[in-house]
Amino acid sequence: MAYDYSNLLAQAQQWAEAAITEGQISQAQAQDLLALDARSTDSLFVSDLAGGAKPLIVAFMGGTGVGKSSLLNRLAGQAIAKAGVERPTSREVTLYHHQSLALKQLPAGLPLDKIKISQHNDASKSALVWIDMPDFDSIEQGNKQLVLEWLPHIDVLLYVVSPERYRDNKAWQMLLAEGEKHAWLFVMNQWDRGLPQQFDDLKRQLAVAGFDNPLVFRTSCAEPEQDEFKALLSQLQHLAGSHQLEQLAQRSDEIRRQQLQTALQQLANLFKQRDYPQLQQQYQTAWQATEQGLKQGLAWPLQQMAQNLVETITMTQDHSLWDAWAQSQLDDLLDNLSLQANQLNIAVKPLKTTLNQLKPQAEKTVRYYTELSARQALLKPGNGLQRFLLGLTAICETLLPLTAMAVVGYQVFSGYYQSAVETKAYLGSEFAIHSGLLITLSWLIPFFLNKKLQPSQQKAALNGLKKGLEQALLTIDHDIQQHLKQQQQRNNELLAQIQNLIQANQSVTAVTIEKASDLSRMLVSSQKP
Repeated sequence: MAYDYSNLLAQAQQWAEAAITEGQISQAQAQDLLALDARSTDSLFVSDLAGGAKPLIVAFMGGTGVGKSSLLNRLAGQAIAKAGVERPTSREVTLYHHQSLALKQLPAGLPLDKIKISQHNDASKSALVWIDMPDFDSIEQGNKQLVLEWLPHIDVLLYVVSPERYRDNKAWQMLLAEGEKHAWLFVMNQWDRGLPQQFDDLKRQLAVAGFDNPLVFRTSCAEPEQDEFKALLSQLQHLAGSHQLEQLAQRSDEIRRQQLQTALQQLANLFKQRDYPQLQQQYQTAWQATEQGLKQGLAWPLQQMAQNLVETITMTQDHSLWDAWAQSQLDDLLDNLSLQANQLNIAVKPLKTTLNQLKPQAEKTVRYYTELSARQALLKPGNGLQRFLLGLTAICETLLPLTAMAVVGYQVFSGYYQSAVETKAYLGSEFAIHSGLLITLSWLIPFFLNKKLQPSQQKAALNGLKKGLEQALLTIDHDIQQHLKQQQQRNNELLAQIQNLIQANQSVTAVTIEKASDLSRMLVSSQKP
């Protein structure tokens, strides 16, 4: 399925803007993508020609004083473009086209007050639109910007030089920057003052810029009968044929897609380079050291808090376990994690934002779990065996004395009965002493064991606080890891989105232009010298 370039570029740039807002990429990293232009030559004119054929838009481009306006006036047979001494300060764009063409609403950046429009009714030139551009190297600083705004709407750039100014640096830099994006024809104007050596030197310069056997025409408004102006016009009329124009449009689309592909692939590689597994591994190592340090550093505060807890049966802010030292340990861990992420090419801004949210939560987490666990420990002090033995001794503390008293009572009743029947002596003082000792010991032994087995409230509170701290640290660790996983998941989502855009951009078959054709001579070679 083929995707329209402008729609695809809009989706890609919206993706980039969203990623910049999230902090996943920087403005500089997305600059190549955001700088791409969706404008094309289709966006300027509506044609009344058969089938609504698109005209070929040709722009005269060059430095000050090379005679661009004179060439356009010669083509029109009348003075439609400013020339002469006024030219260096002119910021006007002149359009010259057939009356069957209607100018569409101008895109942003192309102000109507900077355009002069002239029309003709010559049917032989109905498929051509001529544009006279401002001198981009003039003293008017706005001229260059105006030229750049018009370039995306132009099919062929007619690069005009003069024998004296064909090596101008500003014009040359513009040619190198825009070379691949357009078809080019070259004109050495004012040839009546030129030399063959200058013409040959211009061709050598164009070869350096990547033009293989470029089409260069020599013209002279002073001696028109001896120049190649007619050949130039014939070449443009031939290029305006539907097949040539279609190939030119396809190539332009191909180049723009290649630029989009390069920009998207650079961003995709950026997301692929982000080593989240390595960050997770480094975090685990750092967390183990931090956790051990926190447990050691909070050992004494735990004992103090356990004592305070038994005394007050509450945990107030005055007895907070998570102090400034503990908070600084966690802050250092999270800050170092952000630095490690930066070293692994991971987006730091969204990671740091989400990790900073965890910092104030740490104290609340520790307070919650330590208080809950300590209160539970005080409700059920000791371990299971200890609590079983405590229950058993409590039962024995009651049951054993009752059993001893029952035994003694039985002996008293039995002795009294025997003494009455057999006239034997009644129980003596030794029995009374032994019975008292038996009853006393049967209560005292389990009572003593119960007291000895009773767990320390402070120890129970300390164990509860330690357990709560363990749970709190586990929770903090889990939260940090979840945030890292969420960042990795978001990274993978953005990578999948950009890979879909890359796949969609690859759906158009590359255009093939015959190597020996005139059109190929107007294009930058794929392999520059």
